[in-house]
Amino acid sequence: MPVLDTRAVAGLLREYAQRTALRGGNPYRARAYSRAADSLAALADPLDVLIAEDRLIEIPGVGEAIADIITKLHRTGTHPSLEKLRKEIPEGVLEMLAVPGLRPEKVLRLYKDLGIGSLSELEAAAEDDRIKKAKGLGAALQTKILQNLAIAKRGEGRLHLHRAAALLAHAKDSIRKSQPQLKRVTIAGDFRRGCELVGDLTIVAETPKAVKAAKPSPTDGLQIRLSDRKHFGAALLFATGSAAHIEQLRTLAAEKEMRLEADGLHKGRTLIAGDEAEIYRALGLPFIDPELREGRGEIEAALKGKLPKLVTDEDLRGILHCHTDASDGTETLETMAKATRQRGFEYFGVADHSKSAHYAGGLSVEAIAQQQREADRLNKRFGKDFRILKGIESDILADGSLDYPDEVLERFDFVVASIHGRFKLDRKAQTQRLLRAISDPHATIIGHMTGRQLQRRPGYEIDVEKVLRACAKHDVVVEINAHPWRLDLDWRWHQAALDFGCMLSINPDAHSIPELDHMHWGVQMARKGGVPADRVLNAMKLPEITRYFRQKRRSLARAA
Repeated sequence: MPVLDTRAVAGLLREYAQRTALRGGNPYRARAYSRAADSLAALADPLDVLIAEDRLIEIPGVGEAIADIITKLHRTGTHPSLEKLRKEIPEGVLEMLAVPGLRPEKVLRLYKDLGIGSLSELEAAAEDDRIKKAKGLGAALQTKILQNLAIAKRGEGRLHLHRAAALLAHAKDSIRKSQPQLKRVTIAGDFRRGCELVGDLTIVAETPKAVKAAKPSPTDGLQIRLSDRKHFGAALLFATGSAAHIEQLRTLAAEKEMRLEADGLHKGRTLIAGDEAEIYRALGLPFIDPELREGRGEIEAALKGKLPKLVTDEDLRGILHCHTDASDGTETLETMAKATRQRGFEYFGVADHSKSAHYAGGLSVEAIAQQQREADRLNKRFGKDFRILKGIESDILADGSLDYPDEVLERFDFVVASIHGRFKLDRKAQTQRLLRAISDPHATIIGHMTGRQLQRRPGYEIDVEKVLRACAKHDVVVEINAHPWRLDLDWRWHQAALDFGCMLSINPDAHSIPELDHMHWGVQMARKGGVPADRVLNAMKLPEITRYFRQKRRSLARAA
């Protein structure tokens, strides 16, 4: 049998991961195989070269054991353990693992007890009410399956933003090392556009020789598009997309008696622009940031001179909504604050869970007092250039009230009000729940407004427009939760929030030091939503935000 290419080996390794998960036992083994399969799919170097040079362990997530499996798969097209696993479960059963919330043990029950052997059979069984009648499965699982089948179909083959970033960074590094003749190695695709889920792993590189414009590959995996210097900008523009944006640029070009092609902007037989910025300029447009290129009115805004100046990482002055080991974080208040300061920020806003969040070690009133004394002690040590801001992530209870009585909430600099339970309330009840929380004068920020977790669960049903209007009315800030599993509020609602008059806050929801760096993904979402720095709460300098919180508390006191 001929040796397999990288994509085929990645597919087999992913199958190995799925079958291992269905077998049970250590779940981390299956996850390790799956991550290694993702890394293979984004491999820039030929797999046979890495094997020949004994360099497989350079691939992220590949150790000696997985390297041995990859080598056998590459050379023989199979592996003894994989063949053994194949005898246990039909191939179609693996499809069901793509449904969020459907754990391997439940998939196995669905197959063995109900004879469901594919995603289509699963959908039919759920629609026919067969799952809820099965012992040990039930109505709740059937409802979850019906809800999440759509997520499985939409998210197929797509990666979370931070995972795609790691794979693309490794690919860039590999290309630079193995092909030093290539210049301007640049990430493109939907990652460059800042999409929350990435399915287009694309890199554009400049080659010293003239090459034909590379066509997109119809297959999964890393795409490397080569272009000479003269046409590089056009290649990058087309590789970035979106298709709707490119089509609108082509229409504009035609109106100006020009022709936009993959190698540049032409007038008659003359190439008048091959650089990305030059193409926009020749079309009478300012440069349009990649995050805005979705065909959602950005060209019309550019023609009118109304493109926003998007927020950047450098605009952010502080971090709000972080957790410590006082609730479910991994580090002390002091350690988290110091790590924030080392990253160049001016303030750290602690917001541990409130007492109703028993599962997350929510703070008692006594624990709050202790944490705030610790914050005062540390603030004296930090001096005037850095400050810990005292906050709480207060659960929004079922009736819309905030966790803790008023006299406790008044002790905080800010309050992040969030929903962590009762997700199944209907749209009207859930909306009313949020509206009551927003009307509470102690609420400063609404955290992860819809409660979604990307590729895991949909958000709960709310009237987002009504909630945003209420936030603007009551001067409650809307969170852009920067955790890459959340990225909530969805960027598609950011413009509405701005139009209604809302302020937004880019918060990492960090539970550890590495998660402080989630801020970058929040900035990406804000940029994609067209948010400028002057509408971002934590783009305020320390004196400004302390004044903002102080005025909020004064308004609260006057109302009382």
